[in-house]
Amino acid sequence: MPNYTLCCCSTADVTEDFLKERDIRYVFFNYELDGEQCKDDFGLTHSPADLFARMEAGAQTKTSQVSVGDYMAFWRPMLASGQDVLHVTLSSGISGTYNSACTARDEIASEFPDRRVVVVDSLAASSGYGLLMDKLSELRRAGMDLDGLAAWAEAHRREVQHWFFSSDLTFFIRGGRISKTAGFFGNMLKICPVMDVEPDGSLAVREKIRTKRRAERRVLELMRELAQGGDGYGGKVFISNSACLGDAQDVARMIEGEFPQMDGPVQHFDIGATIGCHTGPGTVATFFWGKERA
Repeated sequence: MPNYTLCCCSTADVTEDFLKERDIRYVFFNYELDGEQCKDDFGLTHSPADLFARMEAGAQTKTSQVSVGDYMAFWRPMLASGQDVLHVTLSSGISGTYNSACTARDEIASEFPDRRVVVVDSLAASSGYGLLMDKLSELRRAGMDLDGLAAWAEAHRREVQHWFFSSDLTFFIRGGRISKTAGFFGNMLKICPVMDVEPDGSLAVREKIRTKRRAERRVLELMRELAQGGDGYGGKVFISNSACLGDAQDVARMIEGEFPQMDGPVQHFDIGATIGCHTGPGTVATFFWGKERA
């Protein structure tokens, strides 16, 4: 296996075991829950059920990215052990963490003049970011070197399709993703906006669909249109949810029935604290390899 460390942030929204099994190191994002300082640590501090229940009860939340100092402290033992580092960050379209990582890379260079830190912007979020990391770990195990893997990530990162909907717009309104007026009427009319991650890594509302069931079917239609290989899609599918596993399972059953050649069953994950503080409960997000986002 190539002699470098592959790492990411906890906002990849997979499990700790998932990353350990793939020899991917990770650094934690941070959040506040009613003033309590917490790590986005795969639900160890607050389980998803606890976090979303407290948010629904009125708890105030705030998120913060990985600091320059945190990145340096995270990478320092790897560099000191003689390893180079390839770090893939949460999308710059939704967080400033890519810029922090680049600053940390530049500042730590003088400490380890014989070592390298390469930073790549995933342009991805939640388990779509996790899907990208899964593929990068496969390529690393197959022998791809650091420069080759970084180049591959930058060439293919926009092929990770992100499609998600929410049956509860409360926290999208609170976070300014949806206006108060649109959110009020959306909730009243049972509108489930279908959203995606754009080519620049930002979030966008693409369609406004009435009722959750129609939104679920629309995600399936979008996968038919966009998946690599169309109905013959042979890649993996990840789905993350925020306290609505039943809805996620409904989408997964439709996908598994429609794409029998996919690589294994749909893999389910919880939306983590950082992303979840902005979505709140009721969000289902589907991720697959598809046409390049445009």
